[in-house]
Amino acid sequence: MAAKNEVRDQQKSPVKTVLSVGEVAKRSGVSVATLHFYEQKGLIHSQRNAGNQRRYSRDVLRRVAIIKVAQRTGIPLEQIGKALSVLPPGQNADQQHWQRMSEQWKTELDLRIAQLTDLRDQLSMCIGCGCLSMTHCPLRNPQDKLAEQGAGAHFYPLPGEVLPEQLP
Repeated sequence: MAAKNEVRDQQKSPVKTVLSVGEVAKRSGVSVATLHFYEQKGLIHSQRNAGNQRRYSRDVLRRVAIIKVAQRTGIPLEQIGKALSVLPPGQNADQQHWQRMSEQWKTELDLRIAQLTDLRDQLSMCIGCGCLSMTHCPLRNPQDKLAEQGAGAHFYPLPGEVLPEQLP
């Protein structure tokens, strides 16, 4: 009988249009601190109520889900923010938006997979010798392309990456 009353009570309660930060954290599976961080980075947005407490529209749950999926695939937050910026506030990503985002990210993931495959293949060559030679190891000193820049640490791009000075 108690279960029937619970169902009846749930049916009477209206769907909430705004959620507290705690409710969003609980429903999305991320911490309150993470939500604050996402908001600071401009990935999600809230309104303040009369008591100066954050209130989120329901669409933030979808945005957080997209952020988490993209992060899980290794997409940097900056790129996630750019992809989400085309969505008007309060609007969820529809199939067309998601298709555009996923195609853009797929290209980047394919490149990263190729880079990791190259690294894995090179790593297996080094396991045999274990030398990590400063002059011959393809992982530690790939083709010694930066030696002409002098001693010290230098940025070395992965295959397919472009150095800042190579940009037009």
